[in-house]
Amino acid sequence: MLENENNVKDTDLQETIDKKEDEYEKFCFMCRRPESIAGKMIELPNHIHVCSDCMQKSFDAMNNGQIDYSKLMNIPGIQVMNVEDLNNMIPKQQKVKKKKPKEEVKPALDIKNIPAPHKIKASLDEYIVGQEHAKKAMAVAVYNHYKRVATNTMNDIEIEKSNMLMIGPTGCGKTYLVKTLARLLDVPLAITDATSLTEAGYIGDDIESVVSKLLAAADNDVERAEQGIIFIDEIDKIAKKKNTSQRDVSGESVQQGMLKLLEGSDVEVPVGANSKNAMVPLTTVNTKNILFICGGAFPDLEEIIKERLNKQASVGFMADLKDKYDNDKNLLEKVEVEDIRNFGMIPEFIGRLPVIFTLQGLDKEKLVRILKEPKNAILKQYQKLLALDEVKLEFDENALGAIAEKAMKKNTGARGLRAIIEEFMLDIMYEIPKDDNIGQVTITKEYIEGTGGPVILLRGQSAIEEK
Repeated sequence: MLENENNVKDTDLQETIDKKEDEYEKFCFMCRRPESIAGKMIELPNHIHVCSDCMQKSFDAMNNGQIDYSKLMNIPGIQVMNVEDLNNMIPKQQKVKKKKPKEEVKPALDIKNIPAPHKIKASLDEYIVGQEHAKKAMAVAVYNHYKRVATNTMNDIEIEKSNMLMIGPTGCGKTYLVKTLARLLDVPLAITDATSLTEAGYIGDDIESVVSKLLAAADNDVERAEQGIIFIDEIDKIAKKKNTSQRDVSGESVQQGMLKLLEGSDVEVPVGANSKNAMVPLTTVNTKNILFICGGAFPDLEEIIKERLNKQASVGFMADLKDKYDNDKNLLEKVEVEDIRNFGMIPEFIGRLPVIFTLQGLDKEKLVRILKEPKNAILKQYQKLLALDEVKLEFDENALGAIAEKAMKKNTGARGLRAIIEEFMLDIMYEIPKDDNIGQVTITKEYIEGTGGPVILLRGQSAIEEK
């Protein structure tokens, strides 16, 4: 019985050792390359491993060499060692853990089997509050675009690109919409700023640099980059300059340079750099299947829309009053191509962005929903952080309203929410880890307004209240 138990123990011990050994890579004794690079190793006695390349070279040297190894025994100064002596000279093998194979992350939406627009919008609804029209317009445009990419042609009728132009005030979610969409589709995304673009030959980024950023986002895979998305923010900053006597190198000329890029052309872009030079290799990227999304706040566009509307209805006894549109919150939704052209965008540029839609500014109700409803809402992030310390974080409804009011005063949209919460959570995140007895923290309106503090319950107290 004892012998059987010992045998079982020895077997278990050997299995444990084998499992530990499997975690580490084998190294070639000759060239010191690991198994992941050199390939499968040949195992020799005394735990010596040799790769097939080194083994082949050894055989070639022995077969082709003119040395008579039998005569080496009698040559003075030559010492022939046996395997045991060699074993003592073997340096301890450097152990390197094997790299775990990366798990393939399946995208929420598959561009080869692109889902219907209502499913794309449903996926966006999980992350973005409001902006129903914008999400619907974007879902349809993306659906049509990737159907076009997948089929390439449909009964010899070539489908035009559905590039988009997004117009909306700062902080309304333009960039976040595009980021979320690219993440759901698992396509490479390049976000660039139009303010840095200049005409070729001038200081600044060339127009082709937007494509080189997309290539970098696709790990220099040209085929994958050609199905990606490029988001050009602050597009209103390249509008034509009015009443200027100087050369407009960052305005109309940039729009002119982008025409072929938006439509679809072969562009030579540097690999691993933003600018072309002799030291950087170039590759050709076709922009025919790249989806371009342009976004901008277009300040003063509302004045142009108001002026047009007043002209249309300002003659006769039944004319509208001039201040009719002064308090219209949805004035931006009445935008037309004529207004964008009057703003300073050239007609050829607007024509290559057929899908034009607007995003609404955020009111108090939407800001409160942004705080708590999306999948990765700011409040959920902080609740998760404190949950790691086994502390429950709650926000009073009135507190959320107070945070939204403060954000509206900043007039920076949803961006202001994070800054406000960071400010009030600083002391809480600093003090909570000091005391292990704290079980729950409730943020109140008084704490946000500076007239009181948060409600803190100890673990025993929270348990009593739950009962």
